[in-house]
Amino acid sequence: MSEREGREASVEARSIVPLRFAVAVAILFASFFFAAQLGMAQSPFDSGTAQRRTAHLRHGINLSEWFAQVYDQKGYTKEHFETWNTGQDIGLIKAMGFDHVRLSVNPQPMFRHKQADRIPADYLGYLDAAVKMILDHGLAVIIDIHPDSDFKEKLAADNDFVEQFEDYWRQLARHYSSTNPELLSFEILNEPEFRDRYRWQGVQAKLAAAIREGAPQHTIIVAGAYWSSESELLFFDPLHDANIIYNFHFYDPHIFTHQGATWSTNYVHYLKDLPYPSTPENVQQAAALIPDAANRLQAIHYGLDRWNAARVDGEIGQVAGWAKRWNVPVTCNEFGVYRATANPQDRAAWISDVRTTLEKYGIGWTMWDYSGGFGVVTKKDGRTSPDEVTLKALGLKMPAASH
Repeated sequence: MSEREGREASVEARSIVPLRFAVAVAILFASFFFAAQLGMAQSPFDSGTAQRRTAHLRHGINLSEWFAQVYDQKGYTKEHFETWNTGQDIGLIKAMGFDHVRLSVNPQPMFRHKQADRIPADYLGYLDAAVKMILDHGLAVIIDIHPDSDFKEKLAADNDFVEQFEDYWRQLARHYSSTNPELLSFEILNEPEFRDRYRWQGVQAKLAAAIREGAPQHTIIVAGAYWSSESELLFFDPLHDANIIYNFHFYDPHIFTHQGATWSTNYVHYLKDLPYPSTPENVQQAAALIPDAANRLQAIHYGLDRWNAARVDGEIGQVAGWAKRWNVPVTCNEFGVYRATANPQDRAAWISDVRTTLEKYGIGWTMWDYSGGFGVVTKKDGRTSPDEVTLKALGLKMPAASH
């Protein structure tokens, strides 16, 4: 979710939808009712292996702008791969108390048309070095395939392209099949952009089968059809593969977590210091900064919705209920607040509420991100400085030694 990624999450996917609670509750109630009628109180899925492996995915951090979202002048080059993050960074991540890393990997620089299974050896070499460095520091790693929107949109429309992506995944999984399956997992696709959730269900099943062919023992991470949202996961039927972790991203309410983000929906561009928790009274000053009356209503609505810990619990609790109903493990491997314009204490309050709610339901989490616009550290003048307020919100402590 890099601020420079250039993507624009739609109002439909990210804005507050007043009826969402009622719809989601109705869906969950109906699923439980029909399951009971059909004698399906016990899930057919035996997810013991995947569930056990979530023990290595309790509290992690995303590494962005290294093998994906690369915007610096070096581009996807040897110099960039070897300098953007080093062993010192990975050591700091370990020292801060994280237990895993989600490594974003853009397939596009190594994706060859009609030859997707021929991944360039030099690129794989750089990726291998990064994966080894992470594992050598005692951290688990998620290889997160994280392309740009044009790649995902092509998957949503082009069956031939889906087949090529299957070839790519089969080869990549085979390449890493000799790694420890307890510590390395594969995430099929970051934030799919499929408006047709039934098509995504089929495409994701094909991609999972390709990964399973290449790496029979490794855990696969899957998500709902549109932006990996928690609401989309409620519509998802588990795949017929027990070694799967189901995943969602949480940035609700988008107007708070993305305030000031110029790449996102228009009304958040003008916002700063939007408070959390929200009340009708405390949002008035921030709402006044929005010049357009229609967009100003979004901020007013945010106040009326009274976003707080209980509201966060209501959202995440639905996912926990879905996971319990199917007897499958679930994680949240993106959540965070854009730090450039949010009040640091309000940002920390939201992070703390989300983190503690996830932990209440036994859901492992991965914060977005390490050093980017949502980051837990700041890199400046050759120094990397952890943010103590953010670490405290995550339930972690400042490392004893300076890095």
